[in-house]
Amino acid sequence: MENRPMLVYGDIRRIERPATVCAALAAAMVACTRMPPGLRRHAALVRAFIATGELVQGLADQEFERKGADDVSKVQEAGARLLLTHAQAVMQSWQNNFGGELLLANAWKSLLEHLDSGEPVQMKETEGFAFYALYPESYLQAALSSQLTSNTVVIGLRSIGVTLAALVAAALGSGPAFSLRPTGHPFQRRMQVTAELSGRILADPESNFAIVDEGPGLSGSSFGSVADWLEAHGVKPHRLHFFPSHAGEPGPRASTDQRQRWRERARYVVSMDDVIIRSPKPVRNLQTWVSELVGVEGVSWQDLSGGVWRGIHYAKPGDWPPSHIQMEKRKFLMRAGDQSWLIKFAGLSDAGSNKARRGTLLNEAGFTPDIVGACYGFTVERWVRGTPADAADLDRSNIIDQLARYLGFRARHMSAPNSGASLDELCHMAVFNVEKARDSEAAGKLRQLIGNPDRLVRRLRRIDSDNRLHRWEWLVTATGQLLKTDALDHNCAHDMIGCQDVAWDVAGACVEFDLSAVERDRLADIVSQHADCDLRDDLLTAFEACYLAFQIGLWTGARNGIPRAETARIDKAAESYLRRLQLLLSG
Repeated sequence: MENRPMLVYGDIRRIERPATVCAALAAAMVACTRMPPGLRRHAALVRAFIATGELVQGLADQEFERKGADDVSKVQEAGARLLLTHAQAVMQSWQNNFGGELLLANAWKSLLEHLDSGEPVQMKETEGFAFYALYPESYLQAALSSQLTSNTVVIGLRSIGVTLAALVAAALGSGPAFSLRPTGHPFQRRMQVTAELSGRILADPESNFAIVDEGPGLSGSSFGSVADWLEAHGVKPHRLHFFPSHAGEPGPRASTDQRQRWRERARYVVSMDDVIIRSPKPVRNLQTWVSELVGVEGVSWQDLSGGVWRGIHYAKPGDWPPSHIQMEKRKFLMRAGDQSWLIKFAGLSDAGSNKARRGTLLNEAGFTPDIVGACYGFTVERWVRGTPADAADLDRSNIIDQLARYLGFRARHMSAPNSGASLDELCHMAVFNVEKARDSEAAGKLRQLIGNPDRLVRRLRRIDSDNRLHRWEWLVTATGQLLKTDALDHNCAHDMIGCQDVAWDVAGACVEFDLSAVERDRLADIVSQHADCDLRDDLLTAFEACYLAFQIGLWTGARNGIPRAETARIDKAAESYLRRLQLLLSG
């Protein structure tokens, strides 16, 4: 089998009409110019900037698919100039501490009109802005500190690099950035560039070249492919400058040559912590924003990211559940007197406010902690003191009732905010992961167990599914109430699952709470009554098989570059899913 990781990750994609997107962007930009100065205006400006980048990226990739290479086009030129105009406005707002009049170049309206290509375009959410707390201001600050000059050629790697490169260009005072799409095997990317575009990028090989993207990831081959291409066209290595999203090296799949280049070339990184956590300016500090939101002063602040949150809820590390550190959202605990709040990254687009509304609905129904609000990428909720369900002595019957009420409520009252993997895609993922984890014989048994997924499709209805029913995600309060934590965004995470039928969550609950066949039937019956859905045995069996295979892939991939103690927890989790899968396959 080809040397690829298990199938876990995925992108949320959508098909849009450019005219509709352009109209929404125009309205957003006009609204920004009319808003009073402050953080709220800055956040709205960044949302519009990110949305513009998603459209420009989608149009560029659409043209790439037609031609098989990156090329010069009026659409991409207009998009690059528009992004630079937006980036300049973001920089002005940031450097002015969100104050003053918002100045936008008059050309933005005509540039936006050039992006209406007429044909529907596929757009995708930008990962760093959505999941990994990548703040645009980090790239502004990195570029300002680089001492590169305005004659630097800036190249952004799609997808998110097209937006990030505009920020670097704005800070350097250079012309609009070029965008390129590395293609091929994830660990061996390469460039496809027409002669005309090559001529424009390489017009002066003696210039400095800024290569901009998030990452590097497992191999760093996206950065490396552009560097290879530039060097092959006569650019001296010392003229290459990297703008990544973190200060670390490429992962274990990087070649020796790529790793050596990465160590030798200039890199410019400013972290989110430097920008909004450790900022000496209170007006640009997350603690200040949250303190003003909840109306308190004299707060203490604790970073709970990377699994640190477990030290709050569990008596000793030996009791800790596993943590997928690479996929965990940034989160903090803020205390003031006897009050505490959880501040969690939710995304820089409209996701933060949308998740806050979702959390309010679930809280009012009695299922989740109280959501206080959202501020520039983070949601704020009241911290709940309690015992994780995996460390509590729980009545099995009561657990099933609580699970059923919660899942039934989501199925009945919460419509899907996005799409998700089809059942056919889930089944393909399951067979692929099981063959990687075990062997072709086990994969064959799984394929036979699932059968033809087409027979089940018409019974499915996508909902705002939870997608994470692990026992440690539930808290038992002092009054005995069972609350679901982290319930707002796992169906729009950086994985392939997305929104699914409630059967996905029912199967997940059965696995995570190790329900017997009798208990599973009872849970399915109650959820079906609440939500008027079809949860017969064949559907739940198929979803349980897919759920187990996904969890095996998820936790197997979580082992990269983590401490030994964490590896032991992760291996234990992966083995537990494998054991349950073997039981399922044995009938």
